[in-house]
Amino acid sequence: MRMLATLRSPALLGVCGPQAALLKGTAARRLLHSSYDVAVVGAGIVGLAAARELLLRHPALSFVLLEKEKELATHQSGHNSGVIHSGIYYTPGSLKARLCVRGATLAYDYCDKKGIPYKRCGKLIVALQQEEIPRLNALYQRGLQNNVRELAVVDARGIREREPYCRGIAALDSPYTGIVDWRMVALRYGSDFQDAGGKVVTEFEVSDISTLKESPAGSPEGMKHPIVLRDKKGKAVRCRHVLTCGGLYSDRLSQISGCSPEPRIVPFRGDYLVLKPEKHYLVRGNIYPVPDPRFPFLGVHFTPRMDGSVWLGPNAVLAFKREGYNVFDFNAQDFADALSFRGLQRLVMKNAAYGLGEMYRGVFTGAQVRILQKYIPELSLGDVLRGPAGVRAQALDRDGNLVDDFVFDGGVGEMAGRVLHVRNAPSPAATSSLAIAEMIADEVERRFAL
Repeated sequence: MRMLATLRSPALLGVCGPQAALLKGTAARRLLHSSYDVAVVGAGIVGLAAARELLLRHPALSFVLLEKEKELATHQSGHNSGVIHSGIYYTPGSLKARLCVRGATLAYDYCDKKGIPYKRCGKLIVALQQEEIPRLNALYQRGLQNNVRELAVVDARGIREREPYCRGIAALDSPYTGIVDWRMVALRYGSDFQDAGGKVVTEFEVSDISTLKESPAGSPEGMKHPIVLRDKKGKAVRCRHVLTCGGLYSDRLSQISGCSPEPRIVPFRGDYLVLKPEKHYLVRGNIYPVPDPRFPFLGVHFTPRMDGSVWLGPNAVLAFKREGYNVFDFNAQDFADALSFRGLQRLVMKNAAYGLGEMYRGVFTGAQVRILQKYIPELSLGDVLRGPAGVRAQALDRDGNLVDDFVFDGGVGEMAGRVLHVRNAPSPAATSSLAIAEMIADEVERRFAL
C-alpha cells in the first residue's frame, strides 16, 4: 500500500530588487556539478517558504532549490488576489484555520521586519437577504472560535460607514484582513534562502526522480547522495533527500517517483474584471459575499490591490491548460487528463448549472456586473474592463470532492524514506505560507531524520 498521508485536524520594494539577486542562466547551471543534502523542487511561495524555513533550521546542510521557469513565483504565487486572509471561513480547530490565523500574524510581522508594504484595509462579508443572516452569524461564531482578531457584526448603517457605496442588510467586519503583493513576499523568501547559503537553479524542469543503483565511477562520495533529479535537457542534480512543492504539477511530480496519481490536480481559471481608475472611489476594502454551501467556490468579490487598482471577481471555469491564463490557452495533455478523470466528471455532474453559469458570466461581462451591482448599485457596465486571470491548482478525489486537507506523499520502495511530496497546500496558501513552511519542515525532519 502506498503511503499517502493526509494531515487532518482533530475534526514598494521593486520586484527587480530581490529578483535580480536570484541565480539563473549560465551562473545557475554551474551549480549542477555539485551534490546537496536536500533538493526542493518548485519555487512558488510554498516551496520558497519551506526551503527558507528548512535552511534556517539546518544551516550546516546544503540546499538547492530547483525551478522550471526563468524566474521565481510566476504562477499561482504571482497570479492571486493579494489578500491577507484572517481565518474566518474554516472549521474551528482545523489545520486550515490554525495555519491561516498563525500565518496572517507571521505575514504581517515578516512584512514589518523586511519593509514590505501592505495595507490592512479590512473586509466586509455582506449579507444581501434575510436568508443569509444565519450563515453570516455562523461565520461570526467560527471566526471567534478561530481567534480571528477584531471581528464584529455590523448592520446596514455600519456597512455604509465602512463602504459608503456598498449596500446590504448586515455584514461581518474583519479589520485584520489586508492586502499585499504576494509575489514580492515570495521573492523575499528566496532572497532569505540565498542569503543563508541556499542555491537557486532556474530553468530546471524535473522530468525524472530516481535512485542510483551503484556509486558513480570516480565519485569520492559513494552513495551519500543516492537520489538523482534530471530535466529534459539532460542536466542532473544529486541529493540525499527531495522535497517537492509543485503546485499545478504536484500530482505529476509525485507520479514520476512512483506515487499514486491521486489526488489529481485539475486547473480552474479565474477571470477578473477591473474597475476603471476614475471609479476606484467606489471600493475602500475587500467586499465579499456570504458563502453558499451549495456551490464549490466562493463567488465574486471586490478586491483592492497594492498598486491602487481594484479587481472584481473571479469566476471559476475549467482551464484547458495548467498554466493557461488566457481563454484560448490550450494543452492537449492537460485537457485530456482533466476530462478523463472521473473526479472531474462527477464534480461537473453535481454542479452542472453552477458551472454553466460561471462560463456564461466569463463570456458576458454584463452578467458578472449584474451580480456585482447587488453589492454596489452605482456600478455600471461602463465602469469595468476585462482584467487578469489566475489558475488555481484544485486537488480532486475520484468522487469529485474538493480536497481541502494538506496531503503529503512519500510513495513506497527505496525512495520512500528520501522523497516527500507536498501534493496539496490548499487556499489560503499565500497567507499561511510561513505557518505551512513550519509544518512542512516538521514533517521533513520527522521523515528524513535531519
